[in-house]
Amino acid sequence: MEHHYSVLKTSSSSVTSVHSPKNNYKGSSSKRDTLAVTAVALQDHILHNLQLQDLALADPFKSKLRNKKNIYKPVNKEMVRAVVDTGLRKKSILHTKKEDPEKEYVLDPNPPQLTLAQKLGLVDPPSLPLTAEEWDKVKQRSLKQGDSVQPCAICREEFALQPQVLLSCSHVFHKACLKAFEKFAGKKTCPLCRKKQYQTRVIHDGARLFKIKCITRIQACWRGYIVRKWYKNLRKTVPPQDSKLRKKFFEAKFQEISNRLLSSYDTNIDEFFSEIDSSIAASRNVLQQLEEKFAPLISETEWEKIQMQAFRQEIFDCPICIMPLRHITHPPSVFSGNSNNRYSRQTVLLSCSHMFHQTCLQAFEEFSLGERLVCPLCRSCYQKKILEC
Repeated sequence: MEHHYSVLKTSSSSVTSVHSPKNNYKGSSSKRDTLAVTAVALQDHILHNLQLQDLALADPFKSKLRNKKNIYKPVNKEMVRAVVDTGLRKKSILHTKKEDPEKEYVLDPNPPQLTLAQKLGLVDPPSLPLTAEEWDKVKQRSLKQGDSVQPCAICREEFALQPQVLLSCSHVFHKACLKAFEKFAGKKTCPLCRKKQYQTRVIHDGARLFKIKCITRIQACWRGYIVRKWYKNLRKTVPPQDSKLRKKFFEAKFQEISNRLLSSYDTNIDEFFSEIDSSIAASRNVLQQLEEKFAPLISETEWEKIQMQAFRQEIFDCPICIMPLRHITHPPSVFSGNSNNRYSRQTVLLSCSHMFHQTCLQAFEEFSLGERLVCPLCRSCYQKKILEC
């Protein structure tokens, strides 16, 4: 506003300096006309600037489209006809050409018409649209500054794949960020250098650099995975030079070999114990057969010695039924006169000097599980002899 008022003052002073005082009456009317034209021209120029009609990212046709959508159009019911789709007609498919997503284009609309103040030379006219060569120079200057590599100066975030805008002053911003800045600032000035009436162009340098960065990260991650996998296989095959690491390496190898051996064998404990029991039973059977075949026979004198040894133990009851034994060497006081009928079972003497009732030992032998007969007391193999009354 101050700029426009200064222009108004300079224009009025120039008009007054042109006319000479000689023609005061004749020049007064022309002087008033020029002052009025100048004032109207400057006011028109100020109103155009305040209405923000030349913002780069504003849509001048948006309000018109909204008004057109809200208009109600009456429908003639007689002209409406029902259409039945039988599927017999071939639908025409329009092949639309896909536009290049990385195509650069100028975002500014056509330059607005010159205001009266600009036509009269009171205000500098806007600069002409930049040519393709000038845009290339601006882009090269932006690349040298590294604006696309750095984050957006408004939101301080990376450009990534979001739309990017290059200004004619070689500064780069997000398209949405610049649009919001113009909306809330109320004027068209660069957020960094404050240049007025700049021109904008959509570029994709930030998206291209972001893709290269992502590709580099993916390749680095994949190569790191391959190298780590190769290094692990190398550590498994090649022993290290350090003594401690070498010891751990061979311990791990030995543990791996032992685990393989254990996994290759059947570890069913029940079957293992059953095999042991069967082998022990078979060996006992063989030993019993050998003892029965090659066992020496006991003579009468040896039986007498065994019998005397049994009498010295003073065992008068059967260890199985806990009933008195009957044998000829008992003293007469032990058995009464009616005892012969009461204890009529025969006594058996074993080679281990133990004595039992014949019926008790026979029952024990019948209920024994193994094929080899052992003494109920000392668990040794025996030969037996029935003591006569």
